[in-house]
Amino acid sequence: MKINAQRLLENLDRYAQIGKKGRIGVERIALSKEDKQARDLLKSQMIDAGLSVHIDRLGNMIGIRKGKTDSNPIAFGSHLDTVYSGGRYDGALGVLAGLELIQTLNDTNTITDKPLALVNFTNEEGVRFAPDMMGSHVYAGMADLEEILNAPAYDNPNESVGSCLHAIGYNGDMEPGAISFDAFFELHIEQGPVLELEQINIGVVEQVQGIYWTRYTIKGEANHAGTTPVYYRKDAGYAAAKIQKYVGDYTRKRNGSVLTTVGSVKFSPDAINIVPELAEFTLDVRSTDESFLKKAQKKIDDYVVKVVEKDELSFEREEMVRFGPVRFPFTMTDTVQTATKSLGLSYKRMPSGAGHDAQMMAHFCPSTMIFIPSVKGISHNVEEYSHDHDVENGANVLLAAVLGRSVAR
Repeated sequence: MKINAQRLLENLDRYAQIGKKGRIGVERIALSKEDKQARDLLKSQMIDAGLSVHIDRLGNMIGIRKGKTDSNPIAFGSHLDTVYSGGRYDGALGVLAGLELIQTLNDTNTITDKPLALVNFTNEEGVRFAPDMMGSHVYAGMADLEEILNAPAYDNPNESVGSCLHAIGYNGDMEPGAISFDAFFELHIEQGPVLELEQINIGVVEQVQGIYWTRYTIKGEANHAGTTPVYYRKDAGYAAAKIQKYVGDYTRKRNGSVLTTVGSVKFSPDAINIVPELAEFTLDVRSTDESFLKKAQKKIDDYVVKVVEKDELSFEREEMVRFGPVRFPFTMTDTVQTATKSLGLSYKRMPSGAGHDAQMMAHFCPSTMIFIPSVKGISHNVEEYSHDHDVENGANVLLAAVLGRSVAR
């Protein structure tokens, strides 16, 4: 049994028009009007496919297809929201390939032993509301729902997750996690160059790196750039620059197993002729080994303290995200590997460097991921692209893996 590739590709293009950005890009921020349009379309397609649609209090969308038994459904999906100036595949591929899977089963009148669940999680990207992977985070019972609903928007503190859910009409009644899953599969683009460079069809994802996000605010004293001698300055910008170099050097050590990044830097007053009074910057630390994560975080924190004390400054530190590494069970990765081999496709067992909903769902039920190649490894970019044949391959692997998990007649 194979999916209808043309239908899937046309549907991907249809959704890519909602929030279209540039030539092939998409900007569909979580809980925006564009997100509502995509959700409304998905909801109508779920209903047309015969699914019973459930929306929980965080806006997670779940479409259930009945099976021969009333056991827990096999779930699959991802997210429809994007980053700013994002791409058409990141997230949407997993949701729409899942929809195509169901449509293919409908076309062939195939009934699976276990029910199936197509899922669209809320705010996976986390670009307007924290944390990222929000919907799956709460669904898996790893965060307090009320705190999340009250989380303010980065760009407007007068708006919250709850108020924006209400505004777009996706504040459901069901409690997150109310529907238990037998398993969860997530099809996704790799967002890296490995599969393309090694000419491999499918990535069988064994684990997801842990992620630590921290925001630092260094406080100094604003002063004139021309009249204040260096030895009298309390330069928050200079201190931040020294820390940023330390972070960059840390990840470039030979045989390093930790990725460290300063991704955002803001100065205040942010003027060309004023010594910065405040310097705010973020730290992203990732590794597949929890002990390496903790070691890197401590070393960087210690260096921040050293710099601040030496320059007679002060600082504040905010822990934004703390997600430990996740290893997917062999029963799930082996199912994906078997499905890939059955289709005559090449594969590589590999880790994911990015965070994903499956990382959160692994705390709720057996989970895993399927990767397809990303052209030039580009993602979170309007030029994000995966070849049509790779999209088709990934969707067929997802179908075969789900059927492998549930005996069909």
